[in-house]
Amino acid sequence: MLNKQSFMLLCISFSIYACTADRSLVPNLAGGQISVIVKVPEELIAEEMQVMYRSKLCTFTDHSASGVPYQCHGYKRTDIQPVRQGQTDLYEAKLAVDGGGDCQWRLSNVTFGVIYKDPTSFGDGIYYGTGGGVVVMFDGNNPGRAGMYKKVEGDLVLRRDYYPWINERFIGSHKRSVNLTGEGPIYEKYQAHQASRIYFEPILHSRFMTRSVEPKEKREGDQTIFYYPDGTSSPEIQDKPNFRKLQAIRLAAEAQE
Repeated sequence: MLNKQSFMLLCISFSIYACTADRSLVPNLAGGQISVIVKVPEELIAEEMQVMYRSKLCTFTDHSASGVPYQCHGYKRTDIQPVRQGQTDLYEAKLAVDGGGDCQWRLSNVTFGVIYKDPTSFGDGIYYGTGGGVVVMFDGNNPGRAGMYKKVEGDLVLRRDYYPWINERFIGSHKRSVNLTGEGPIYEKYQAHQASRIYFEPILHSRFMTRSVEPKEKREGDQTIFYYPDGTSSPEIQDKPNFRKLQAIRLAAEAQE
């Protein structure tokens, strides 16, 4: 058992190492890898993947709400552009589990998704907003994005329906954005400790677009109004299109075709 003096020396040595270590990433695919595959619809593109690594050796000091300092695992981010597989609509990135380097980085999480290739195809000045994102965690560290997550065993296969949604806002400045709206939040979160393969297939229903118009002034009772592809309109509690309503509209239209 360490006495107090030995323990203090160990802590000092550890702190010196954490400060002097080269914090560069040196990913090594030979140390294990995770394949992330995105099936990309024609109107969309695969976003650059944000890959986060963590280190138990290279730490940093954070503080609790009451100001008490504590040590956190160090983190390092690298961005990876998924590569198209031949002439297919599949885009893949291989993530090294072993981040290498003096800090012995280990893969912690990845954030990826799809966005519109050309938002201005919906009109001049329209920019891409939100939606179509996924976060997968490979350890117990929080990836930094709020929201609940689902635990999965083994590999992760996701097939999700998305609809185009154009939102118009006025307060602050007049802006219009096109978004991908689905059943879940902007970023769906999963914890997959045993995954070696992640497959994401966003299914885009381009014909069924929702438009929304935000209030022009801050007045009590004013709400954002959503205009659905069947001609109906309503405010929504979650301030985003009602996914079940969109599904019902699409299924009813497809049944009549």
